[in-house]
Amino acid sequence: MDELDVRLIDLFTAEPRVGVLEASRRLGVARGTVQARLDRLADRGIVTGWGPDLSPEALGHPVTAFLTLEIRQAAAEGGERGHDVVGTHLAGIPEVLEVHTITGAGDLLARVVARSNDDLQRVIDRVLAHALITRSSTVIALATQVPYRVLPLARASVGSG
Repeated sequence: MDELDVRLIDLFTAEPRVGVLEASRRLGVARGTVQARLDRLADRGIVTGWGPDLSPEALGHPVTAFLTLEIRQAAAEGGERGHDVVGTHLAGIPEVLEVHTITGAGDLLARVVARSNDDLQRVIDRVLAHALITRSSTVIALATQVPYRVLPLARASVGSG
């Protein structure tokens, strides 16, 4: 990545609907350059999507919690590992926004949302309904100090190689 790539990402992050022609005008480069750069950033996996960002809060789910899950590690029927089987189970629950395999006290970390604290119990019960999950702990997020972001990393990576 170079400075133009970062300026391009900055622009499309701030104004995702700006369009290639307008981006070329604002950045002072040819339309083909903008399109080629966007294509290259997507091909390299740096830009991973163009869809709208959605707000769970606006969709009626203002409670965010993080579940640390411990699972049985043994392979399931068909040879799938516990992580894969539980991951498939969790992917079927709409309130589960993301799941990561982790090191430390647990095996998986899941970010979930709920309509209320009472509804969070329903979500947790659905998560725990899988037989390979042996233990869980939950923390409720009270406020977001730094939202998920990658743009500062992209800016810092210019010139670092």
